[in-house]
Amino acid sequence: MVALVVILVILAVAGLIAAGRSLRIVQQYEQGIIFRFGRVLPGTRGPGLTIIRPIGDRMQKVNMQIIAMAVPAQEGITRDNVTVRVDAVVYFRVVDPIKATINVQNYMFAISQQAQTSLRSIIGQSEMDQLLADRENVNRELRRIIDEPTEGPWGIRVERVEIKDVSLPESMKRSMSRQAEAERERRARIITADGEYQASKRLAAAANVMARDPAALQLRLLQTVVEVAAERNSTLVMPVPVELLRFFDKFTPPAGDRKSAEDSASLADFGDEDVAEAEIASGAPLEIPEVALAAAAAGAAAPEPDAVARHDDTAADSGA
Repeated sequence: MVALVVILVILAVAGLIAAGRSLRIVQQYEQGIIFRFGRVLPGTRGPGLTIIRPIGDRMQKVNMQIIAMAVPAQEGITRDNVTVRVDAVVYFRVVDPIKATINVQNYMFAISQQAQTSLRSIIGQSEMDQLLADRENVNRELRRIIDEPTEGPWGIRVERVEIKDVSLPESMKRSMSRQAEAERERRARIITADGEYQASKRLAAAANVMARDPAALQLRLLQTVVEVAAERNSTLVMPVPVELLRFFDKFTPPAGDRKSAEDSASLADFGDEDVAEAEIASGAPLEIPEVALAAAAAGAAAPEPDAVARHDDTAADSGA
């Protein structure tokens, strides 16, 4: 009786052990591969409860989720000889669990190495402007390079590749900053010149309209006076038309004529009565200088050097 109980207990424990080795649970995001005495059975086991042989069978689960892997920053020289440092992110997933398990020992490490070498290759094939501004095409080309040797033999598909950051040398950053500043300065000057050109055309059109209708100029003058007076200034500025100044300039005599007129006015002060009174007061006849009116009208030209010298000699002799 005791021996029977022992046998039953042994059989129960063996059954529990066999059941524990035979029952496997596969998650929804996993696929199960069955190895029977070292050989892979065709097909995979889907999610749920799976029964395998307790002896000779071994099941390996493969994660089918998309994996995001950060690619370490790689330093390289672009096609236009600029040293850059680029890091990226690779998104991939397993599409064939049997190939990913059998054909490659550690597909995570293999994808990481392939991404690093491909990133260095794409840096050498691209220019700096492409890495900075045309990242979409660079990402597409990088994905193609990484996915080409991985999907067929390894059963891994690269879904997406994104370049995270492109680090440039400080000297290149300063050069790009100066270039951007010069470009903005050029645009500002072009816009200013364009504005001045358009304003000059408008002013020319307005001047043409005012020239055809003088009343428009008078109305503009009154409007300007009203605008200045509205600011409560103590000084009122009245604009004078340029044509008025030109009108007075036409009738203004030259500098020589002005001097002749002054000399004539000074000589006109010596009337007959004034001369007689001056002679009586001084007791000697008053000498009035003789001035050639024609020479005064011509601008009172300066005497020649010989005449000046003769006049000086005469004055010296008289003094002697």
